[in-house]
Amino acid sequence: MAAPNIETIVSLAKRRGFVFPASDIYGGLGSSWDYGPLGVELANNIKNSWWNWVVYERDDIEGLDSSIIQNRLVWKYSGHETTFSDPLADCRDCKTRLREDKLERNSDGKLVCSNCGSTDLTESRPFNLMFRTTIGAVSSDDDPAALAYLRPETAQGIFVNFKNVLDTSRRKLPFGIAQIGKAFRNEVTPGNFIFRTREFEQMEIEYFCRPDDAPRVHQEWLDAYDAWLETIGISSKNVVHYEQSAEELAHYSDRTVDFLYRFFPERQEEDKQFDELLGIANRTDYDLRVHSKKPENEEGKRINPDTTEDLSYFDPQTNERFYPYCIEPSIGVNRTLLAVLMEAYEERTNDKGEVRVILKLKPALAPIKVAVLPLAKNNESIVTMAKNLKRSLQPSMRAVYDDTGGIGKLYARQDEIGTPFCVTVDHESIVDNAVTVRDRDSWQQERVAVGDLEQFLRQRLY
Repeated sequence: MAAPNIETIVSLAKRRGFVFPASDIYGGLGSSWDYGPLGVELANNIKNSWWNWVVYERDDIEGLDSSIIQNRLVWKYSGHETTFSDPLADCRDCKTRLREDKLERNSDGKLVCSNCGSTDLTESRPFNLMFRTTIGAVSSDDDPAALAYLRPETAQGIFVNFKNVLDTSRRKLPFGIAQIGKAFRNEVTPGNFIFRTREFEQMEIEYFCRPDDAPRVHQEWLDAYDAWLETIGISSKNVVHYEQSAEELAHYSDRTVDFLYRFFPERQEEDKQFDELLGIANRTDYDLRVHSKKPENEEGKRINPDTTEDLSYFDPQTNERFYPYCIEPSIGVNRTLLAVLMEAYEERTNDKGEVRVILKLKPALAPIKVAVLPLAKNNESIVTMAKNLKRSLQPSMRAVYDDTGGIGKLYARQDEIGTPFCVTVDHESIVDNAVTVRDRDSWQQERVAVGDLEQFLRQRLY
């Protein structure tokens, strides 16, 4: 089974230290969250899984980490200053601000406020989602020369570095650039825990190819992400592909396919149970062109007179110079983590009739790989042996020592946070130099010699 709703995960996340409300002691800040001790480990493991897959296991992708604050001209020529907006409407009755494109209509075709049910709404208007800031010690809020933005996506940092990566890595098409980084959007209606937040982290690839190859490459990335999601425990039964219509496509996109995950299984209508987990777009050659100095508009004027570079590609084999097409798979860390938690959640009744929560995370993603537990915390020999075991395992796997409860409660706690194995040191361990290893998923126990323990665990974890 998976989690019946997001609220179940919210409760677990706060209780066990995965996610906390940000600024909680001051009343919090809307849709802002902090990753706790277990959450940061899980997020890092997800990012490491993705990075290993796209950068280390492939031989056609380089990594990048671009600046969060870029020159304002980046966002001018990318189109974000004029087009990166959501339609905003106000409810005149309850004064709530709403995304017009997310509202339902009544039988008369009128938009209905999702907060109070009123149909007395203002006309929608574009609301730019970029966070504004100013640069410089003497800058003022109304000084246009000091205006800058927190990046709303990581992609543009890749595009403006295309030539740098191409020249230094000596890559040939097709190749990609991968980046993990924070992005910021002043969402009109954030919410649903970490599903939609104003600050989030993206795992993004810009994969460059010849224009004729773009449809095939796009499909290859669709298939590749289907397979990767399975490796991190996200079942294909809870994922659907959504082909964006011509009306929905961004101005730069030739084709975009969204992967929708069943984030809201409690909703009665099945199509409303799903929302976006990731998107894979064919951005054509739009971005490299708009950041290049040579392309001209219909009147023969340069579309970008401010840039100093041309981001075209020269193919030495065909003696062609052209602007590559770009396939962009983009996935958020927050939503991936939420989907992983929802998939891993399971409840099981033990032989005493008690309902226990088990978080069946893939071992590679589990924040803690093994917990070493002393059967008697007042026995110095047992405690010393358990602590020494924990230290010996720690260099090769995330291990913890815990003696803060009885053995049954310790097992239950580790099950609930997704620890694949518990190692118990008991009175016999002092005599036979062996320990009991308990499996999280089956609750089966096995006696293992201390000398064989690390190899035993590594074979089952990696």
